[in-house]
Amino acid sequence: MKKNKYTYVWVSLIVLVFGIIFIPKIVNRIKEGDVVENDRMNVKDNSAQLAYVLKDGKKRRVPSFQLINQDSLLITDKDYKGKVFVVEFFFTSCPSICPVMTENLVYLQNEFEGEDFGIASFSITPHFDTPTVLKTYAEKKGITSLDWHLMTGNKEDIYELANSGFNIFAAEMPDAPGGFEHSGLFALVDKKGYLRSRVDQFGNPIIYYRGAITQEQGENDHGEKEQISILEQDIKKLLAE
Repeated sequence: MKKNKYTYVWVSLIVLVFGIIFIPKIVNRIKEGDVVENDRMNVKDNSAQLAYVLKDGKKRRVPSFQLINQDSLLITDKDYKGKVFVVEFFFTSCPSICPVMTENLVYLQNEFEGEDFGIASFSITPHFDTPTVLKTYAEKKGITSLDWHLMTGNKEDIYELANSGFNIFAAEMPDAPGGFEHSGLFALVDKKGYLRSRVDQFGNPIIYYRGAITQEQGENDHGEKEQISILEQDIKKLLAE
C-alpha cells in the first residue's frame, strides 16, 4: 500500500511540473497565433476546410464571361470579385426543376442579405429569356438582391460556359420537359474566384451541390438527399475566410 501511495505522489508531482512548464507556452502560442498549418490539419474534424475543385491538378477558377442581366446591364465575372457566389444554369419557362432551384436560391438570398454574397443565373434559352422576360421572372420570384444577376446573351457562349467552363451539363433535348435538359446543380465560388466544395466521406470533393431538392422535401424520389443545408453552411465558411 505504501509503495502505491508513493507512486501516486510521484505521478501527481510529474503532472504538476509538466503543467507549470508547458501549459503557459501552449497558451502563448494560441494568443500569438503561432499555430502552424500542420497543427490545423491534424485536428480530427476538418469539416471547416472546403476543398478546391481541381482540373489537371490546378485550382479551377470561374471562366471569364460578358453577358446582359435583367436590368440590361453588362455583367462580367469581375462583377463578382470579392464575393462568395453560387452559379446555376436555368430557363424561365422550365416546367420541372427550375422553380425548385429558384426557390432554394431565394432562400439563400434572404439568409445572406447584407453579406458579400451573390448569385449568377445563366439562361440556357437566351433567345426567349430577354432582359425584359428575366426582369419579370425576378419580380415574380422575389429576387431582390442587387448581386443576383439573371443573364442572357449569345447562345453558344452560354453553352460553352456551362459544359466546358463549369462542367455543368446543359443541352437542347426535344423530349425533355420544356425542350432542354440541365443538371440542376449549383457551383460554389469563393471570394477569389475559385470553385470550392466540401469533401465526401472518402475525402473527395463533391464539386457541386444538388439544387433541385428543398430542405422541406429532404430527399427526392431517387433517394438523393437535399444539399441546400450544407451549401448554406459552406457559404458561411467562405464568407468567414
